[in-house]
Amino acid sequence: MAPEPDTLLAGLTRIVATELNRPVALQRVADVIKSSGSYRWVGLYDVDRMAGVVRNIVWSGPGPPEHPTFPITKGLTGAAIAGREAVNVGDVTADPRYLTALNTTRSEIIVPIFDKAGESVVGTIDVESEIPNAFSIEAQEVLERCADVIRPLWKW
Repeated sequence: MAPEPDTLLAGLTRIVATELNRPVALQRVADVIKSSGSYRWVGLYDVDRMAGVVRNIVWSGPGPPEHPTFPITKGLTGAAIAGREAVNVGDVTADPRYLTALNTTRSEIIVPIFDKAGESVVGTIDVESEIPNAFSIEAQEVLERCADVIRPLWKW
């Protein structure tokens, strides 16, 4: 089920417009996205090209990711960064690229966040569900719009 886009995007716009420090703002973003789609887990990540790694900044869900830092070329996140587009996997158990975050995850979507020029992936939104095929094309489109709204929280 896709979240209600207008309410979600308005809430994210308010968070971005506040003068909160970045970790607090991003935690609120993760919480709002999680609750908007009744998702089990949402994580926000920085892409550090200089170090060649992806780092978890915040998460909203039952616990931290099993891989808080990992090589930029690994996992579904690596595929989203390399392909410069969302990666939506309905059954992670059948995808060899999947890096386990939670043992009960069945579907995951990774949405890239681009720099101001739209040229480089500077972050990602990672949403996971214990339900197979949890992310419709409509949900993906809403999450892609979320990435555009929260882009100012990444510095480049």
